[in-house]
Amino acid sequence: MELKLQNNVFFTINKLNDRVNELQKQINELNIKLENSVSIERAHLLRIKNGDQLSDDYILNGRAYNDMSPEIAFDYYNQQDINYILLDVSEKGFSPISELPEAIKIPMHELNIRHKEIINKATPILVISENGTTSILACEFLNKMGFYNVNNISGGYKLTLSNVFVNSLAMQKSKSG
Repeated sequence: MELKLQNNVFFTINKLNDRVNELQKQINELNIKLENSVSIERAHLLRIKNGDQLSDDYILNGRAYNDMSPEIAFDYYNQQDINYILLDVSEKGFSPISELPEAIKIPMHELNIRHKEIINKATPILVISENGTTSILACEFLNKMGFYNVNNISGGYKLTLSNVFVNSLAMQKSKSG
């Protein structure tokens, strides 16, 4: 009888230990989610403090990046008094119809190593890719690495090539060159 009672007690202790471990894992997951949310909110506050115009969608949905239409990106690009970084995360071998000579080219699969090449985490970053999907992933990654002023150029080269941004850049370059 005593052996059966001891086995039952050990069984109960093991079950309780398993439950404690499961709860600890859930707490760790919640801490990670909370840290991510706080990081995004800090980015929002910094951008508001610095006078950025942010969409309601950006704030209400807790996005880590701002979506810019090609037109807004082009207007931003043409403001002489704004310092920014143009980051192209397209895959190696991708050749757009019009090049963006100012762009820093870091393919998405290299960004986890090469993001350290972007020294200033506060400088606005305009991110572009082939179709805009990869640049969204790059924006999310950069935000997790502490870059708070990250902007996706919606639609990437696919949309911008038929739109104002790249076409106007090409015209502007031909006039100045």
